Amino acid sequence: MKVVLAPDSFKGSLTARQAAEAMAAGVAQYDDTIETVLLPAADGGEGTLDSLVQSTNGKIVETVVRGPLGEEVLAKYGVLGDGETCIIELAEASGLTLVKGTEKNPLRASTFGTGQLIGHALDAGYRKFIVGLGGSATNDAGMGILTALGMKFLREDGTVLPEGAASLSELHRIDCSGFDTRIAQSDFVIASDVDNPLVGKHGASAVFGPQKGASPGMVDRLDAALTVFADVTERQTGVSLHSKKGAGAAGGCGGAFQVFFPSQLRRGIDVVLEAMDFERRIEGADLVITGEGKSDVQTLSGKTPFGIAEVCKGKGIPVILLSGAVDGKSIKALSNIFLDIHSAAEEGMSEAESMQHAFPLVRRKAAVAMDRYQKHHLQYRH
Repeated sequence: MKVVLAPDSFKGSLTARQAAEAMAAGVAQYDDTIETVLLPAADGGEGTLDSLVQSTNGKIVETVVRGPLGEEVLAKYGVLGDGETCIIELAEASGLTLVKGTEKNPLRASTFGTGQLIGHALDAGYRKFIVGLGGSATNDAGMGILTALGMKFLREDGTVLPEGAASLSELHRIDCSGFDTRIAQSDFVIASDVDNPLVGKHGASAVFGPQKGASPGMVDRLDAALTVFADVTERQTGVSLHSKKGAGAAGGCGGAFQVFFPSQLRRGIDVVLEAMDFERRIEGADLVITGEGKSDVQTLSGKTPFGIAEVCKGKGIPVILLSGAVDGKSIKALSNIFLDIHSAAEEGMSEAESMQHAFPLVRRKAAVAMDRYQKHHLQYRH
């Protein structure tokens, strides 16, 4: 029997790799003759880089770049097993986890460090990129990325704007003459599940600004600044980002990539599974076990377990969901997709306890899941 273990990370407790290892230990505990294949996965958000590097036997490259507020940070990008494709995770250099709660400031935060990562990879000779847009601390419409790669953002008097979203309200012209020419020779696949426009009540500032530290008044300032950016961009390029689908991802970086880079914006899980060569690697599998930190109806909107279940359905391979926690009200909806559903958390156990003991809990529940599958799979709901 061949069982593929393809969980996402259990945020705050297990990386995707650790979750897969816990599941593998549980399967072996049930029957150590079962062949297990570990394919840690992700959906384009934080953890995508590590999952793709591990699942394709790639490598990690580290370099010092600027963090969101200008401080030096050690950031990394990945090179996939093909030796050609780079995976850049915006959160590595420009992520919210790099900023202390009291220091969150989306008016000031910059994506410059992410541009430096891209530049470093270009210097190393790479021309194929996957960019994950999740987890940003920024709202600068990718101004920092573009600046790091040679663009200039100018006031009406020709002086250069400082980095950060606040200054975009003064933007008059974007000077693209110094933009790195290697960008035009490259290919960028942008992994994002965010389809918000750049501005307005569903835009980057209104929807995602508050979690980055924006007060209601700051949201209005940010939205006005991004509107100026969209106006100037449309005047110079003919492309309107104001209501463009996905332009609001990562504080407007989705828009910058769509208009200034040779790129395609795609659902994160699709990008990841394709890069992992997931379809080929599950050939001959009898069962797939996937999971995430917490599963609810949002899982069905394109999260890792749902994307995996979609692929497996086309191949007739049953999928079991084993997550850290499962919302009881969502079980009926989830049951339409997954053969069986398990929560690693024990009844009566607090969330903190569950997270602290995540590995043994997942291991134990994987063994339970295998026992139920082997004894009762013919009776399972489909």
